[in-house]
Amino acid sequence: MKSLDLGCGSTPRNPFQASELYGIDIVDFSTDTFEVKTADLNIEPIPYPDNYFDYVTAYDFLEHVPRIIYIDGKLRNPFIELMNEIWRVLKPGGIFKAHTPYYPHPEVFQDPTHVNFITTSTVEYFTTAAFSLGRAYGFKGQFHILNHYQDTQHKFHLVWEICALK
Repeated sequence: MKSLDLGCGSTPRNPFQASELYGIDIVDFSTDTFEVKTADLNIEPIPYPDNYFDYVTAYDFLEHVPRIIYIDGKLRNPFIELMNEIWRVLKPGGIFKAHTPYYPHPEVFQDPTHVNFITTSTVEYFTTAAFSLGRAYGFKGQFHILNHYQDTQHKFHLVWEICALK
């Protein structure tokens, strides 16, 4: 089993106990024992092939991905594009787990690098619950909600566990 941790820093997380662990960050945190690929996922694709991972995780990462940007005068939707990429690299039935602060908690706004404000309903744009909403903004994949809950240790964090439908 293979798991990819997005925005992993120097300590990638492996909540599913996958036998192979991979990490991506905007900074090279590679060590002698662990390679972290560098990529700016706001503007670059996930540097792995289609259907490669059983799991993808993102701890305290999604809130740093802008919803819209302009590059060379063209509008881009990095958050939608990233969700497309996550769906692309997951195997059929693969699981994406996200752990992120959510509105209306003040922690959503206190970090000046938080630019994507998640609500309890945001996940639905990428799932069967509101499939057409995500499609209207360019989402090409489809997920099914497995779990969607408030983290009991971090009351201002929301956890998504969604399964790639392919």
